Amino acid sequence: MPKLPSPCIDVCKYKRAGHCIACSMTKPQKKTFKTLKKEDQRHGFVQLVMTQQAQMGKFKAWPAVYEKKCRKKGVPAPLLPEG
Repeated sequence: MPKLPSPCIDVCKYKRAGHCIACSMTKPQKKTFKTLKKEDQRHGFVQLVMTQQAQMGKFKAWPAVYEKKCRKKGVPAPLLPEG
């Protein structure tokens, strides 16, 4: 089964105190995700990113784009907040 993809949605503009304006991840967080091999680690990381987004606000487009990315990779998306 394919692995859960990165929460990155290929915008990569770090204008919110070092956080990407599209996915909320920092550059170190993006590097960390690439090192996660186990699926439960990847799901946990995505949950962390969603919590981070909820606290920071203004990430309404991310859930739909990430769900589409997951579908394209052939993996079920984690439970995403409704946008």
